[in-house]
Amino acid sequence: MKNILTISLFILFTAPLSAQNEWQGPSVDFANGPLEVSDNGRFLVHKNGRSFFYLGDTAWELFHCLSREEAEAYLQNRRSKGFTVIQAVALAEMNGLNEGNYYGEKPFLDSDHTQPNEKYFEHVDWIISKAEEKGIYIGLLPTWGDKVDRQWGVGPVVFDAEKAADYGKWIAKRYKERPNIIWINGGDRSGGGENTVVWNALGNAIKSVDKNHLMTYHPVGGNSSSKWFHTEEWLDFNMMQSGHSDRYIPNYNQLSYDRSLDPVKPTLDGEPCYEEHAINWNPQFGWFDDADIRQMAYWGLLSGTCGTTYGAHPIWQFYDLKKTPVTHARMHWRDAMDLPGAFDMMHVRQLFESRDWMSLEPANEIILNNSENESKMMAAKGEDFAIVYAPFLSEINIDRAKLFEGNFNAWWYNPRTGTSEAIDTSSMSSHMIFRHQVTGIDWVLVIDRKDAGYGPPGEL
Repeated sequence: MKNILTISLFILFTAPLSAQNEWQGPSVDFANGPLEVSDNGRFLVHKNGRSFFYLGDTAWELFHCLSREEAEAYLQNRRSKGFTVIQAVALAEMNGLNEGNYYGEKPFLDSDHTQPNEKYFEHVDWIISKAEEKGIYIGLLPTWGDKVDRQWGVGPVVFDAEKAADYGKWIAKRYKERPNIIWINGGDRSGGGENTVVWNALGNAIKSVDKNHLMTYHPVGGNSSSKWFHTEEWLDFNMMQSGHSDRYIPNYNQLSYDRSLDPVKPTLDGEPCYEEHAINWNPQFGWFDDADIRQMAYWGLLSGTCGTTYGAHPIWQFYDLKKTPVTHARMHWRDAMDLPGAFDMMHVRQLFESRDWMSLEPANEIILNNSENESKMMAAKGEDFAIVYAPFLSEINIDRAKLFEGNFNAWWYNPRTGTSEAIDTSSMSSHMIFRHQVTGIDWVLVIDRKDAGYGPPGEL
């Protein structure tokens, strides 16, 4: 009986949504207009004021590795899970200048950055167009960082400030009229030292040609774009990389710091730990799983970000078992598309978009029994609701005096399945202690002002 109960609970609390419950229709409606920074400087919105939830997927080698058929299958899978941004690199990391794409085409003729290979970029164009059809933005990195600062990459270094500016103007002209572009400068590199002038040259050159699209910067792990570029005019919103060095990286510290800066700009974690990535690049420490993915996402979002990003280790490199794996990849990328963490990201988006999520402000002061370790709970409240994430739930003790006035409803939201259950609050007044019958795993508590008219969390 005990084994049957364990199996039943595993299915109940870990099973992904069935096919009929996948995201319906395009992931984003481009009819809402281009993206802008919201009036309060905290979020991204469309021209017509509709909110935009940045839900990224890390697909760095997309243009370099996949055929058109494979790319469409990947994009369709991500559309079905509600991803709004695919982060991919025009000049890829894995010997992207010297090794051709799926069709054997290299990005430049004779390795000369002034001679773009039209056949290579026609393939990039095709994938960007397919993403547009599915309502997905491409977070387009003009180049990976090793073309500016080799470090651990393949290189070669081809860009100084002048060459970066030339290339930036060319690629901006090519894509400035596309509706589904978000520029991501950088590429897993420091923005400091000798790199500063090059990344500034690239960012300024793109913005001098393309004023239609927003731009951020993808930094080396453990850093944020704010460290080097916060006051640069080309940087519209900040991006940090919490990275893969540990199971519990308090990304909320950097994100909170970014929120404190002047001028106010949106921020998000653009590369948290990847699902199926060896912790600290070493399998002896274990592997990041879906629980780790959820924790980083909720920690970040409830710190006041404009979205979050997912990554699966086999997918960014599009590992297909015939290649030499990068840092212990052990699963074909097609199989990795349906890892549980990817479904969990759809549940994240559904939860936040079922509420007035752009009114959220970090509010950990409402939690009376918090900790400062891997069990740290994170809370944010809006005008008429609050969301609390508990990574390892035992109980949540809420300070009623620090919530909104009036009667309230409360719900448990299951971050693994996207389902919710109402909580009986009839006996709660000033003393609010919430316990779920299943403890030790992560849960989301949602508290709504009763007259706000919200339905169950996650129902759009």
